[in-house]
Amino acid sequence: MIKLNNKKGFTLIELMIVIAIIGILAAIAIPNFITYRNKAFCSKAESDAQSTQAAMSSYFSEPNNISLSDATMQLAANRPVMNPSNTFTITPVVATANSYKISVYDGTTRCPRGANKIYSTYFGTSEAGGWR
Repeated sequence: MIKLNNKKGFTLIELMIVIAIIGILAAIAIPNFITYRNKAFCSKAESDAQSTQAAMSSYFSEPNNISLSDATMQLAANRPVMNPSNTFTITPVVATANSYKISVYDGTTRCPRGANKIYSTYFGTSEAGGWR
């Protein structure tokens, strides 16, 4: 009788090396994923501001729509297009007639841009928007 010594499988050292490699890859990938996800919240707030600006443009293109309070109520009624955690405000720009500042607050507070988590854009003026 011939006895064969056929032992198959991985050694403990080989398994520990594979687990260490997976841990190193996870340590690199997870912070990058979190950073990209947080930047997505910033992009959503910017997109909401641009959508509000487009909605105002569409609203004011109609001859009978001339007041801010009407526009605010109309935009509030169409709010489902926005991220549910984001809120917006529309305020008139005093220096220029028929100009408005649109501010969107990132309600998730995960956006790393801006100290106050507020993105502002302008309607009816050439002022530059951005994170505040």
